Amino acid sequence: MRALLSVSDPSGLVPFAHGLRELGWEIVATDGTRALLTSEGVESRSVEEITGQAILLGGRVKTLHPKIHAGILARRSDPQHRAELEREGIVPIDLVAVNLYPFREAASRGLSGVELMEKVDIGGVTLLRAAAKNHEDVIVVARPERYSAVLEELRERGTVDPETRRELAAEAYAHTASYDAAITTRLYDESGVCFPDELVLGLRKVRDLRYGENPHQQAALYAMRGENGGMTGMEQLHGKAPSFNNLIDLNAAWRIVSDFRQPTVAIAKRDNPVGVASDPEIVRAYRNAFRADSISAYGSILGMNRTVDGELARALQDTFYEAIVAPDYAPRPPGHLL
Repeated sequence: MRALLSVSDPSGLVPFAHGLRELGWEIVATDGTRALLTSEGVESRSVEEITGQAILLGGRVKTLHPKIHAGILARRSDPQHRAELEREGIVPIDLVAVNLYPFREAASRGLSGVELMEKVDIGGVTLLRAAAKNHEDVIVVARPERYSAVLEELRERGTVDPETRRELAAEAYAHTASYDAAITTRLYDESGVCFPDELVLGLRKVRDLRYGENPHQQAALYAMRGENGGMTGMEQLHGKAPSFNNLIDLNAAWRIVSDFRQPTVAIAKRDNPVGVASDPEIVRAYRNAFRADSISAYGSILGMNRTVDGELARALQDTFYEAIVAPDYAPRPPGHLL
């Protein structure tokens, strides 16, 4: 069995490669990846040794070769494919683990023009898409978080089941689509195009939600790649996972109080504010917001633009709130329940 490894993010790669070697796999690696593996005592072969072709154009062309891509794309169940591989002396590649040049990171550092375009991965994208296309025969791994699970399945079963292969293929296509979305967005920005004919978005999952708009539905929160503000950047400190409706109300309450410089409290329910009040004292702001509609306040979402301290916490304790969103929470004094 042969694996091709080519990564920009080395997280978890060395244990993964060690595990493959222990299982008898042969490893082929691109130069940077191979240097890392060699330094950690993992035996591998170079791409040039497999292709018989030197790297060209300063590294722009290295894996773009029939001996690599025919080895990935050949269908093992097709007699003609097998015959062509044998005729050309091509060994099939059974696993491809690739992650791409860090384009987003380079763009965030301010690179532009030719310098930034050098961070656009071509060979890696092609490897992932080829392996994902032929996922019935090739295991494709685009995320380092998947290494241990893939390795465990190989140890237990000697292969990876079809359902996992399809999921890994979908992740590979999502990875390349998100990557292309980042490049597309940057080029449009540099060209001054605000509303392109085709708008491509790259989203990342922030968290799973308890349920959707109704209890029988599933839901998750996604954010734009690189976005880490508002609800997507908040940390949950306590309680069960929010539902879709909770999140809508959390967002409404937080956006309201964020518009005020003065201490402000907003109580939101069903995506509507049922009470909003500002006051130099945050506790008084809360009490005024609560009095606006004390009945609807029960089971609602509470937002405030000041730290929740002990005095404010005591003021809240007589009413049930689904969730409270605030910029910070003061530590509880020793020996105090609130």
